[in-house]
Amino acid sequence: MGTMPRNLWARLLRLDESLTRLMRNYGPPLMRVSLALVFVWFGLLKVIGMSPVARLAENLAYGIPPETFVPLLGLWEVAIGVGLLVGRAMRAVLALFWLQMAGTFLILVLRPDVAFQGSNPLLLTLEGEFVIKNLVLISAGVVLGGQLRRKQRAESSAVAVA
Repeated sequence: MGTMPRNLWARLLRLDESLTRLMRNYGPPLMRVSLALVFVWFGLLKVIGMSPVARLAENLAYGIPPETFVPLLGLWEVAIGVGLLVGRAMRAVLALFWLQMAGTFLILVLRPDVAFQGSNPLLLTLEGEFVIKNLVLISAGVVLGGQLRRKQRAESSAVAVA
């Protein structure tokens, strides 16, 4: 506490409690909507043929013509985004999400020449950076998945009380 007056310290603690409660209550829904918007936006760009990473996706389209694969991938992403926005059947939505995330990391294994400069795993290309940033999306998916049982318990308790 140091030389700070007690009443100022108490006010700062109350402010901190209020802000952390606000983040705890609104953080997961905000994360879900933000993640949804990213998936809908990126997916629609693939569907309409305007995605700047279409070539990256084409590198994974083994046996499927890229002009078919990229729009299908886009529809998959839009479905994930809409599912996240609606917030229903989240286990199924997250299953689609996990499959899509796993697919994005395949580029690191199947086409390291596209993801790394000179085969050096510490030197990413622009495409490699695009893939690695998905670690943040994966973290968001982990947080959302971790909320499922808590939400289910809360709903069960509300039904039992009613």
